[in-house]
Amino acid sequence: MLRNCLRNALCTALLWLAATGVQAEESVSVCFNYSCAEEQAVVFSEQQVAQVQDVMRKAETSEQERVLLSLVLGQLYAWAGQQSPIAADRGGNFDDDEVPGRMDCIDHSTTTTRLLRMLDRRGALNFHRVLEPAWRGLFFPTHYSAQIEVIRPFMMPAETEYIQRFVVDSWFVANGEPAPVLPLDEWMEGGDPDV
Repeated sequence: MLRNCLRNALCTALLWLAATGVQAEESVSVCFNYSCAEEQAVVFSEQQVAQVQDVMRKAETSEQERVLLSLVLGQLYAWAGQQSPIAADRGGNFDDDEVPGRMDCIDHSTTTTRLLRMLDRRGALNFHRVLEPAWRGLFFPTHYSAQIEVIRPFMMPAETEYIQRFVVDSWFVANGEPAPVLPLDEWMEGGDPDV
């Protein structure tokens, strides 16, 4: 009887730990070789995820969170490059043409959105929510980017127009560099980061 009781207590404790958010490593699929022609799962250790969570906890405003998010995404891409060919990726589409692991804007917008969702699941985003990727172009998409939106402060009336959206466009930089974050309206008008 004691053995059954201990076994039940252990099972209950394990279920409780799983339900309360004690998490292990995170696996994220990264896209590369243009238009997600290839994908590879990369695994971030619990220590790596905890490290980026610690960085993100320092944000006290949405502006600070975007700055830290830029740095954290660069670090996540660097770690992903240690496990996949995306380490060869350079900013834009021409400096790494035909190199295995190259990433176009579709690869970047998809992968960055997945990384943002992982951070959100882990509670690392306090001032933003992750949206579907944005695209710009006159009649059809010519460039894609991951997209976030500032969460409306609870004290602001619901009828207030307060939508601030930003793109997180890692396509502009080489693997491991901070991901540029730009206001969506500026990006939609062709704005690019000064990198």
